[in-house]
Amino acid sequence: MTATPSPATPVSDWDGYDFDTRQVHAGEYVDRNAGLRIPPIALSAGYVFDSFDDQVARFAGRALWRGGVGLTRGDDAVPGVVDELAPGEPAPIYSRQGNPTNAVAEDRLASLEGGTAAVAVSSGQAAISSALFALAGQGDHIVSTASIYGGTRILFGRSFKRFGIEVDYVWDADDDAAWDRAIRPTTKAIYTETIPNPRNDVTDLRRIAAVAARHNLPLVVDNTVGTPALIRPFEHGANIVVHSTTKFLTGHGAAVGGAIVDGGTFDWEAAERAGRSFPLITAAPRPGLGSLLDRFGAVAYSRAVREAVVNDIGPALSPFTGFLLHQGMETLSLRMDRHVASSQRIAAWLEEQPEVELVDYAGLPSNPLFEIAERDYAGRTGSVFGVTVRGGIDGARAFVDGLRVFSRMTGIGDTRSMVIHPLSSTHATFAPEITERLGITPGLLRLSVGLESAEDLIRDLRAALDRV
Repeated sequence: MTATPSPATPVSDWDGYDFDTRQVHAGEYVDRNAGLRIPPIALSAGYVFDSFDDQVARFAGRALWRGGVGLTRGDDAVPGVVDELAPGEPAPIYSRQGNPTNAVAEDRLASLEGGTAAVAVSSGQAAISSALFALAGQGDHIVSTASIYGGTRILFGRSFKRFGIEVDYVWDADDDAAWDRAIRPTTKAIYTETIPNPRNDVTDLRRIAAVAARHNLPLVVDNTVGTPALIRPFEHGANIVVHSTTKFLTGHGAAVGGAIVDGGTFDWEAAERAGRSFPLITAAPRPGLGSLLDRFGAVAYSRAVREAVVNDIGPALSPFTGFLLHQGMETLSLRMDRHVASSQRIAAWLEEQPEVELVDYAGLPSNPLFEIAERDYAGRTGSVFGVTVRGGIDGARAFVDGLRVFSRMTGIGDTRSMVIHPLSSTHATFAPEITERLGITPGLLRLSVGLESAEDLIRDLRAALDRV
């Protein structure tokens, strides 16, 4: 009698699988207690230690919360299975530092971005702050491209300034001399966005990465608007990626969150030799205990973010939000295809309308950044862009008030289409000379194109333009 073959072991390591497969499966685990196919929401502030030694191992970062290959904490003990560290997945101690539900989202995002580990936090602003606080402290300095989200500029100019961290801006990112003038001995990072909000003026990441490498600086990139479905900054020389997961990753406007992804590529030792100090990563916390770099190698930066910033300041992500995040990422590429296809069509249509002065969409052939858009994005530069209507602020008011499908609200990256007037909202506190230089004019509107029918959105836009 022929023996019945044993069931094939389900895949648990998704490295090497296609993006669309990894966005569904990376980071997942099957709950063995009840056989739940979807990783459950772990609503617990703390976690039971198996023993005194387990407590010691967890606080030392040597324990894997899943217990071993093919196992979860609900399984019976299996002889010979060693409970040891897996990079970026320390066993939980307290949900301020990490949570099993959030770990699914963290692992999935790290896989999609091509990083070594990720840390989920409570908002996009918390992600930017945590990412940079792990690098810079009082008396240090950061250099950023000038065209970035208005809220990030406010964060840099208000809270970072209060904490003693200075931020300078480079207005022409193609001017290497401008970067060289801006960078100081105390500079700890270069910061930029893939697709800046609100004007879709895409950055040349390769050029900026070359500047960062020449100065032994980590390049931190906000990929909220781009998402890993359109561009993966690590492939262009970035070292750290941040996200407002509130937007496209979660995708439905229902939950606020953020994340930091470690590329595992920055040479911290070379930076130290060049005179740039990153003590949270390279310094031993006490005699007899090695630095995070010594102990954790390619995930040392993410450990610094989790242990020395998120743990101390406390921007913990709710596990319910973490659940919505990893659920949202399952359909990321499908949603982005629709977002972008509609945006390309709408941007081209708007450009032809007599009431429109300018459309800021880098994927249009008329845009001065089209060459970069084609090279790095195949012309698919997201679904958040600017449109300037005639008549200044009066024209903008008439246009916004004439919309019936687009929601008048702040936010981007939702299934629903949205519109806002940056000059009177996100940039309302900026000095006039700054808004003028940024191109934030009285007639500029920011559109975030959702998943509705492109035909219906065009009809809505046409009716609003009739009021201008």
